[in-house]
Amino acid sequence: MMTISMCILFLAGALLKVSSNTLASPVELQLQLKTTRRPVLNPRFLSVTIDASLASEPKYIAFLGSQKLITLTRGLSPAFLRFGGTKSDFLFFDPTQNASVEESITWNLPKKQDACDGSKVSSSVQQKLWFQWAAQEQAILKEAFSETYKNSSITKQTIDLLYRFANCSGLHLIFGLNALVRNKHDHWNSSNAKLLIDYCDSKKYYLSWELGNEPNSFKKKSGLYVDGSQLGKDFITLHDLLNKYSRYRTSGLFGPDIGQPKKSTQKMLKSFLKAGGKVIDSVTWHHYYVDGRTASLEDFVNPNILDTLSSEIKTMLRIANETVPGKLVWLGETSSAYGGGSPGLSNTYINGFMWLDKLGMSAKLGIDVVMRQALFGAGSYNLVDSDFEPLPDYWLSLVFKNLVGSIVLNASFRSKNVNVENIRIYLHCTNINNPKYKVGDVTLFAMNLNSFSQEIQLPSILSGKFVDEYLLLPGEGGLLSQTVLLNGQVLEMVDDKTLPDLNGKQLDPGSHLLLPSMSFGFFVVKSAMASACL
Repeated sequence: MMTISMCILFLAGALLKVSSNTLASPVELQLQLKTTRRPVLNPRFLSVTIDASLASEPKYIAFLGSQKLITLTRGLSPAFLRFGGTKSDFLFFDPTQNASVEESITWNLPKKQDACDGSKVSSSVQQKLWFQWAAQEQAILKEAFSETYKNSSITKQTIDLLYRFANCSGLHLIFGLNALVRNKHDHWNSSNAKLLIDYCDSKKYYLSWELGNEPNSFKKKSGLYVDGSQLGKDFITLHDLLNKYSRYRTSGLFGPDIGQPKKSTQKMLKSFLKAGGKVIDSVTWHHYYVDGRTASLEDFVNPNILDTLSSEIKTMLRIANETVPGKLVWLGETSSAYGGGSPGLSNTYINGFMWLDKLGMSAKLGIDVVMRQALFGAGSYNLVDSDFEPLPDYWLSLVFKNLVGSIVLNASFRSKNVNVENIRIYLHCTNINNPKYKVGDVTLFAMNLNSFSQEIQLPSILSGKFVDEYLLLPGEGGLLSQTVLLNGQVLEMVDDKTLPDLNGKQLDPGSHLLLPSMSFGFFVVKSAMASACL
């Protein structure tokens, strides 16, 4: 009898078992290079999260003292770092609590809080934390699956390490405050939040704020129901509190971080925005494609599942435009599979299809920021594993950051016979901060979900241009590999302080762009002189 893991490996092999001679006829692209009607994306479009569950036990926040993790995170700058999630509504700031004697050795912060060189956690402490982390991770996931959450305290040292990590990584911290602290009339009690804000202000920490996580499920997780109108009033209370601090009068306030916008959640969102939408800077919501406990390998490459994101984005944009015209919409927490991800799938190469398509579709439809759950922590959907080793989606994110700019263009196929569901393409101006390229260059990124290789032909106006190819293929293990190859070379860190160079392979003018079966890649067209990018 076949085990589940054997079945998955069999399916992965079947999906990758493609003859090298199986090649579809070239398809020609139609690219709009002169104008763009879309607003320029936030420079922090691709951002990341740290789930608040990491602070359930204060000592584990010490993982953020890792020099290797800081180096990896710095590679994704500029970005937001959201500290939030379900556990944020069960965390209380205790300014009087200190780390225990055992934990105090992990809080080896220098006198200058902005000092960023070197690990602030000794190797012996790291080893001890790693040994204990496996049990803690299981406890976090068990709590999430059972939806029985316990209150926990966070200390001043937690805030210090969290802020230092964001600051040293070049990320802007967004802190999720507990929204379930309520007075007898169900109004939000801001007293604990004020203690935390007082401390951050005293340390001159500049950060932004959220209040609550997925309020549509408060009753399910805590037994407390808060309607959208009351939540909007609570945000006004927080906004008024922040206005009392000169440091936070202009800091960001984002919300309400609702879950999947079903009808009841849409109703909550509308009432929230009508009551308190004027005080937020962006409307935030969460999206996952599938349940991590039941997801299959085929789900991750199913175009019908990928397309479900489009309708949800359009719903969110419509509600925002109808109630708070001009407000930006963010994907404030998102990944492939909820419930911590799907082990053996969300942390492998195959997850890249969902991640890259989400980035492309979100940008194309008008989402301003996409926050990946999570950078590091419990579960299988992280960019970096518990040994601080970058997973395939980290490398995909790094290449995206390096090559993809903030101006979104349009790409389509000329031929109507092309199965556009299985060949997915997106076009941007190239990142102007990449010294290898010039203003006017364009970056095409694409994925091939077919069981055969596909050639893509640039339009005649670009056929005489050189193209740099960045083809990302899985390492050993195929679709379920936890390593990724860039143009045939395994991507890995040089050392704890150094990321590898990302070098493209130059294609001669007139070359077709080749995407093997079940793969994705980036193509930078040099000297494209796209007027929309100039």
